[in-house]
Amino acid sequence: MIVVNTENIPGKEYDVIGLVTGSCIMCKNIGKDIGASFKNMVGGEMRSYTELMVQAKDQAVSYMVGQAQQYGADAIVNVRFSSTSIVQGGAEILVAGTAVKLK
Repeated sequence: MIVVNTENIPGKEYDVIGLVTGSCIMCKNIGKDIGASFKNMVGGEMRSYTELMVQAKDQAVSYMVGQAQQYGADAIVNVRFSSTSIVQGGAEILVAGTAVKLK
């Protein structure tokens, strides 16, 4: 599956199938939250939260690709991400794009 954040795939023609999305909400356990709270006091990267966001992004993209495959798509163009905090220590990643069928 080709997944790009551009409106076009250079050298490829395609028919638009439609919107596909993926969403994942993840949170860390209480131990990681306590560790992150201490890190918040002294500054620096909160690695456990960085890992959380990477995992959520990967899972959301996987859900989006799965939806595109169900529609018979060969690629997803114009992919966009957004994130939001749901609860203390939890975050949602939403990814959306346009599923297309290559000619």
